[in-house]
Amino acid sequence: MRPGEQDEADLTDEATYESVRSPSRRGLLRMSAGAGLTAGLGAGLTAAFAQDPASAATGIVKPLPPESFIEHGTNAEMRWEAMRGQGYLTPADRFFVRNHVATPLIDARTWRLRLWGTGLRDSPAEDRPIEFSYADLRRFPAETITSFIECTGNGRGFYASQQGQEVSGTPWRLGVVGVARWRGVRLSAVLRRAGITRQAVDIMPRGLDADYVDKGENLGRVRRPLPVAKAMKDVLLAYEMNGAPLPPDHGHPVRLVVPSWVGIASIKWLGDIQVADEPLSSPWNTRYYRLFGPSYPEEGTAPLTRMNVKSAFELPWDTALPARPQLLHGRSWSGNGRIRHTEVSVDGGRTWRRARPLDHHPNPRGWVRWEFPWRPERRGRYGLLARATDETGASQPPTAPYNTLGYLFGAVVRHPVTIV
Repeated sequence: MRPGEQDEADLTDEATYESVRSPSRRGLLRMSAGAGLTAGLGAGLTAAFAQDPASAATGIVKPLPPESFIEHGTNAEMRWEAMRGQGYLTPADRFFVRNHVATPLIDARTWRLRLWGTGLRDSPAEDRPIEFSYADLRRFPAETITSFIECTGNGRGFYASQQGQEVSGTPWRLGVVGVARWRGVRLSAVLRRAGITRQAVDIMPRGLDADYVDKGENLGRVRRPLPVAKAMKDVLLAYEMNGAPLPPDHGHPVRLVVPSWVGIASIKWLGDIQVADEPLSSPWNTRYYRLFGPSYPEEGTAPLTRMNVKSAFELPWDTALPARPQLLHGRSWSGNGRIRHTEVSVDGGRTWRRARPLDHHPNPRGWVRWEFPWRPERRGRYGLLARATDETGASQPPTAPYNTLGYLFGAVVRHPVTIV
């Protein structure tokens, strides 16, 4: 089988994906727990980029005006009201920031992308990799895709506030998602140029941000395996966002964009890619980004891949609206493909009516904007509900299945407003 010829259906079902890429989930979980995980990665990449040490310690580089963002430590959640009137794309100055540590400042002139491993011809070692400069990548044929990137924990806060269930992690509402126009080079083109073999199974992209330490344990740089079939299909090495070079907080000089998949797959500040002829693992596909809890196996589910269906109103949270006719706006999206329709309820879910779509040829990798006319019948408190259905028939349920890390909250969200 040539790289990339595996059926994509194998990758959309998490259990199938896991059985294809790994013979033993329990074994991988054990591997992620100790120093053995990083043995094959060596001491790390050579510092082939210019970095301001003071800036590297400040967390997020871009301004975070409170009218556009909710700050969560080294992370920043977009306020949905900031998207009202912004058009289809999320501007870079409103795009959410999800960092494990601080945003690094990297000089594109000295940056190199290093590829190495047993899945390449001649099996180049980490200390003698195949290298591509920023200028090298820009000499490849360029491709542009419009795609959302979404944190796997988007909506996590609603496990507690709507379902009374405690979970760990940042209590996001729905603002860790954004749609941008990404320009770059196909990952498949670079892998072919580097000499990927028929025996290649997984790749392991790794970022250039600082090592991540969890409860005193150094887990190394952020990295997560990606099956070769997905890597060769539609993944982009992006160097532009919305027509401009990537900003530092969004991966400058080069990041991965893995359409429709969990955001952790779209590694920022890409530094190297291991290409292997055997399954790879890291904490980001063993101890994190699986579903754990009383309804799941001890080692968790298979690693999470596609995102689920969600909808959001372009309204401030718990806002006051005047007692007159309103035209509500919102957006719906799904990792499964195009949104078929969105319904809105203004009476707590007793009745539902279709919202009017504003994008009549929906992008399967993006979202659909919609509007909904509403004439409030009285003053007082309301809970606005929006639920979408995608082209596979998947829809937003009343409640989300519980998992301890709070991933993939896909239930209908009750958005509180007061008519005054």
